[in-house]
Amino acid sequence: MSQLQGILTRLKNLQEQAQETESAQRFFEIDGVLKCQVTYFSKTEMFELEVFNEKSKSSKYQFDNVDMITIEIFDLLQS
Repeated sequence: MSQLQGILTRLKNLQEQAQETESAQRFFEIDGVLKCQVTYFSKTEMFELEVFNEKSKSSKYQFDNVDMITIEIFDLLQS
């Protein structure tokens, strides 16, 4: 549970940072390996999750709910 709370806190801080600019971004990694990047767009109130894959192109997903993207990041960091 504490890892979920940590991810949620980081995303809420990202939302606060984006209020001063149009967007803000944050990276998530495990053991020095970059797993994903999250960008929050304050104008549209949307999150964009870019998942980095070792052998293929990165994939991007859009979220309008902070809880849903938190769960996606948690699952990604667990795999």
